[in-house]
Amino acid sequence: MKIGDVAPAFELPAAEGGTAATFSPEEDRTDAVPTAVVFTCNHCPYALAWHDRLLAVARDYEGRARVLLVNPNDAERYPRDSFDAMKERVEADGGWPAPYLRDESQEVARAYGAEKTPDVFLLETDGRLRYRGAPDADYEDPSQDAAWLRGALDAVLGGRDPQPAETHPVGCSVKWSQ
Repeated sequence: MKIGDVAPAFELPAAEGGTAATFSPEEDRTDAVPTAVVFTCNHCPYALAWHDRLLAVARDYEGRARVLLVNPNDAERYPRDSFDAMKERVEADGGWPAPYLRDESQEVARAYGAEKTPDVFLLETDGRLRYRGAPDADYEDPSQDAAWLRGALDAVLGGRDPQPAETHPVGCSVKWSQ
């Protein structure tokens, strides 16, 4: 996907149980909010380093934007990324402020063009891609606080174009099924 493209809709099961979480463009709803779709996982050290910052974004923007965390990795080769392992992680943390979704078929990750864990796709309410890349400039520096994602969210919520609109995703490669 390129900046300005409309993201494909999806429905995926959530590790938290209950109904599956969905994304679909919502241009006709007055209560629609921007959505950050973040491809992430349980085992990648980059994804783990950014984990708390991404959950803080979900808490801080609650009601104004939503965050969907999507694990697309091959669970056969990477058992730590299985749906059961995802459930255990969320339960061990006492729940998360954002749904943790399983992309078992990897269709969603392929449709979005996800490359890394994490790989952030910020979508306007009409589904247009407004920011794509890393959460911030340095996974090793928690003080960065997902600054690029926060800046993109603030810009979109304020009716402006994010600057930067795109950065290089940094992390482990998506573990594709063979």
